[in-house]
Amino acid sequence: MRLTDTAADYAGSGLDAPDAVYALGAVRHTATPRLNADVLPLLAEADLLDSPATWGSATTRAGAFRLEPVRPGRDLELLTGWMNDPEVAAYWELAGPAAVTAAHLRSQLDGDGRSIPCLGLLDGTPMSYWEIYRADLDPLSRHYPARPHDTGIHLLIGDGTNRGRGLGTALLRAVADLVLGNRPRCTRVIAEPDIRNTPSVSAFLNSGFRCQAEIDLPEKRAALMVRERALRNLL
Repeated sequence: MRLTDTAADYAGSGLDAPDAVYALGAVRHTATPRLNADVLPLLAEADLLDSPATWGSATTRAGAFRLEPVRPGRDLELLTGWMNDPEVAAYWELAGPAAVTAAHLRSQLDGDGRSIPCLGLLDGTPMSYWEIYRADLDPLSRHYPARPHDTGIHLLIGDGTNRGRGLGTALLRAVADLVLGNRPRCTRVIAEPDIRNTPSVSAFLNSGFRCQAEIDLPEKRAALMVRERALRNLL
């Protein structure tokens, strides 16, 4: 979605930079049917994650769940609070002032769209944070036999009252289904939770992922979790 335009292109529009980017994405999607057929595959490839903002919602036992791309002007305070929760900080290592969280978001929002930070909304209430990313274009691909369009996920559940009751399993299943349902070129959903994070590893296993290996990444020893499209209808 973030092709060549910058916030300057929307000066005076009343939108902040992230809002302008997503507004631009909406305009392009509206205009796509009028473009030359030779151009469409190029645009599809440029949109590296097939627009998570348009994926819709999934039904879970806890309610309707959907992903909504982060807007720092709206969401930074909420996300900073979550990052300073000790249970979250132990693995994300982003505790500190809002500037720390902002820099983490900006590294994705200023990129080419290969990683999109999202809020997870349950019945309309923000309660989790997700990063949907192209695992095959990520440094992670150096540590496992990646396939084109492998899609990775990172997540945290922001409110401690939502932890420890199996909700993570339901949400992981929902997000994996959203990825596979909206990214036809993706054959696998990938994750790499810290091997020490037993609740997270268990949630992945209970939601249909399989642990294919333990891998050493620069910042952690991780469990390489994979959910195959081929097994989707068996779960």
